[in-house]
Amino acid sequence: MTSIVEPPEQVLTTFGLTAHPPIAMDVAAWRVGEVVLTLVPDHARAAWSATAREHLYVEGMRIARPIRASDGRYVVSGWRADTYVAGSPEPRHDEVVALADRLHAATAKFERPRFLLQPPAPPFNDVDVFVASDRAAWEETPLRSARAAGMGEPTSDDGQRSIAEMKILGKLRRPVDLPSQVVHGDLFGTVLFAGAAAPAITDIVPYWRPASWAAAVVVVDAIAWGGASEDLIERWSDHPEWPQMLLRALMFRLAVHSLHPRSTAGALPGLLRVVDLVRMMV
Repeated sequence: MTSIVEPPEQVLTTFGLTAHPPIAMDVAAWRVGEVVLTLVPDHARAAWSATAREHLYVEGMRIARPIRASDGRYVVSGWRADTYVAGSPEPRHDEVVALADRLHAATAKFERPRFLLQPPAPPFNDVDVFVASDRAAWEETPLRSARAAGMGEPTSDDGQRSIAEMKILGKLRRPVDLPSQVVHGDLFGTVLFAGAAAPAITDIVPYWRPASWAAAVVVVDAIAWGGASEDLIERWSDHPEWPQMLLRALMFRLAVHSLHPRSTAGALPGLLRVVDLVRMMV
C-alpha cells in the first residue's frame, strides 16, 4: 500500500502556506486553505505544466493556476502548489472529449518540451513507463524503446496477453500524415465536474502527438474502464485519421498495462473489449 507523504514545514513556509493546516486529499495531494500541494514524480514536467497553465485560457474550462514560491520557483523539494478547483470526476465522457478538443486548439501554440525527446532510462519510474508505452504505439517495432532501455518483460499472463495483442494491432497500422503538437495525454478520470460549472483540469500531462490521438485516448479509456457505450467511438469519428488514432491509443494503453509494475489483471478485460471494436474499424 502506498504511504501518505505529508508536505514538510519548509515547503509550507516557502509557498507561504502556514495559515491553515494541511488536509490530505489522497496519497500525494494536500489541501491547504484554497491551495493544493502535490508531490510530483518529475520536476521538469511539473515545472513545465505550471508554466503552461499560468496564462492559459480556454473557453468553457476552469484551469488550476500555479502558485509560485517566495523565491519564484514552481517546485520546492518535489512539491508544487496550485489553486484549488472544486469538483470530482464524473462519467460525462462526451464532455471530456469536447474539452480535449478545445484544450488542444489552445496548446497547439506550445513548443515541444525538451524532456519529451529523452528516452526511458533506468532507474525506471512511472514517467519512464509512460514514455516507453507512448513510443511503443508509434515505433516500427512495438516496445523497441522499452527493450533498448532494459525494461523487463512482463511475467504475468495478462501482461503477456497485452504484448501479444499489441503485436497484432501493430501490423494494422498504416502511415498517417498529421501534425504533432503538445497534447494532454491523461484526461480520462482527471477532468473535474461541479454541477453546471465549467469542467476543470488541474494539470497537463504532455505528449507530442496529434490532437486526435489524445481524444482517442479518452475514448479508449472511457469504454475500457468508464462504462461508456460503444457508440462513443462513432460520435467522435470526424476526428482526423480516427481509426488509426484509436489503434495507437489502444496500443499505448496495452503497453502501459504490460510494463507498469502496479498493473492489475482486472484492467485487461476492458482493453480487450476495445481491441475487438477497433479491429473491426481498421
